[in-house]
Amino acid sequence: MAERPTLNQLWLDSLHRHPRPDLLWAKRDGRWQAISSHTFLRRAASLAESLQKLGVGKGDRVALFSENRPEWHIVDLAVLGLGAINVPIYLSESVERLQYILQHSEAKVCFVSTAEQFGKVSLLWNELPALEHVVSFGVVGESGRRVLAWSALVRDDAPAEVVGVFEATARALQSDDVATLIYTSGTTGVPKGVLLTQDNFASNVLALSDLLPKKSDNLAMSMLPLCHIYERTNAYHYFHHGVSIAYADSFERVADYLLEVRPTAMAAVPRFFEKVYANIQKKVAAKPPLLRRVFDWAGRVGRETLPYRLALQPLPLGLRLRYALADLLVYRKIRAQLGGRFRYFISGGAPLSPGINEYLHSLGLTIYEGYGLTETSPVISVNYPGRTKLGTVGPPLPEVEVKIAEDGEVLCRGPLIMKGYYRMEEETREALRDGWFHTGDIGELDADGFLRITDRKKDLIKTAGGKYVAPQPIENELKQSPYIQGAVLVGDRQRFVAALLVPNYSAVERFAAEQGVAAGTRGELLAQPKVRALFDAEIEKVNGHRAQFERIKRYALLEHEFSFDGGQLTYTQKVRRRQVEEQYKELLERLYGEENTVQV
Repeated sequence: MAERPTLNQLWLDSLHRHPRPDLLWAKRDGRWQAISSHTFLRRAASLAESLQKLGVGKGDRVALFSENRPEWHIVDLAVLGLGAINVPIYLSESVERLQYILQHSEAKVCFVSTAEQFGKVSLLWNELPALEHVVSFGVVGESGRRVLAWSALVRDDAPAEVVGVFEATARALQSDDVATLIYTSGTTGVPKGVLLTQDNFASNVLALSDLLPKKSDNLAMSMLPLCHIYERTNAYHYFHHGVSIAYADSFERVADYLLEVRPTAMAAVPRFFEKVYANIQKKVAAKPPLLRRVFDWAGRVGRETLPYRLALQPLPLGLRLRYALADLLVYRKIRAQLGGRFRYFISGGAPLSPGINEYLHSLGLTIYEGYGLTETSPVISVNYPGRTKLGTVGPPLPEVEVKIAEDGEVLCRGPLIMKGYYRMEEETREALRDGWFHTGDIGELDADGFLRITDRKKDLIKTAGGKYVAPQPIENELKQSPYIQGAVLVGDRQRFVAALLVPNYSAVERFAAEQGVAAGTRGELLAQPKVRALFDAEIEKVNGHRAQFERIKRYALLEHEFSFDGGQLTYTQKVRRRQVEEQYKELLERLYGEENTVQV
């Protein structure tokens, strides 16, 4: 087998193979502005030269504390080209975790995007002896030896010899050289720094390119934090195919940006698709009965086409005609709300509800769900055109082996596996045993080689009766209800399973109005007998087909949504289960001590 190119080689080759006048898009001063491939490369090369003059060399850690923007990738290429190590930090990181990451990594330089980020770093000056320079993308009101302006380090007109030296240095790096040090956001415990190499990334990019090819006329929306491995590897995939990237600088603006940019590709987390699902449900419920019946008919037609569409087989004539009519009446209107040009979505970062996935597929939205971790660069398996099973995360990538341990844990090995945890030898030995990486996830492989993830090993609920309950499938089913936005199952070492539910308040308020129920505050709304009966019925739908020990015996309705700022969600919108349980500790004590449901 021929030696695989490094990530640097793939990236630089793509810039020359797919030169674009509009490689990167960002919204500045109220309008979208483009950066060409030519300018992008020259900025990265000139930045690398400036960093080298500051003493940054191979193996040095360079922190990147920023939202998604073109500068993020310019820094990334410059740092990787020098053989230095990119240490990405989430934009909303707390001062405490920021201090830990900068101290543990011993970052030599830190890039910051705004005055707010600069303020957090400046609070820590005396605690960070290794940090020599902070570079700001914007204006921070001061400059000097330690604080440098972006404009002083980057040039659009870097001469050809500077670019040539940069490319030669970048291409000379080896496959085993470390490219990045990513500190896991995690749901519990101290962050672990994951060391990923040039080859880890390159193997993933090339495997994805074979399975999910992109066209150079594509335009991708980058909406998930580039600090997260999932979005970052997707971006390398886009670069490899010459795909333009438009950056969404906040999750809240994504809906508007989709209509403005009209992208053809995007990676998202299940929370995005849950919101799309809830929005469709809300709009359909507000339609007259005749239009609701048309929508239901279109959904049935879509479900009938699924076996053919998933296998890339032509539809029978009659079904093809009905599908075309359904597309005219329903599907294209739904796609128009997302910009109207999407070819397909990728879902990852957390389990996507099979019911929601099937529902959106039936309405003409193609979603390929995959699975992976930071430690696996990240993709282990993914559904792809012609090889898709809803409810699974697809077959493993080429060159990736997956097996299921006796206790159900998913194990894998291949070129995607991390080099180890930085300065954590014991944790590295625990994760990498007998040549296999232990994912911490519980799953199964079916007869066709498709992987299904059932839960996190540490999230399994063991009731007082000794029965194990996997919470995620039940939570996903709960969230298919139009009246439930969020759900967390609890019950570890308790005599029964209970649930904390976040209502979909727009749907519940509409139901209350239809029932003639008047309520002022959310608490008053949730206390209404008809509303309580509504949720009783939704719980019973989920309980009906489950074993006795899996059934939800009590539940609480929460007045506030789960959020990152509230501490209940990770950056990729996964629930921090232990934090939720701690935050609602008193409520849970009441829940397990009372006979009735509770709301807070």
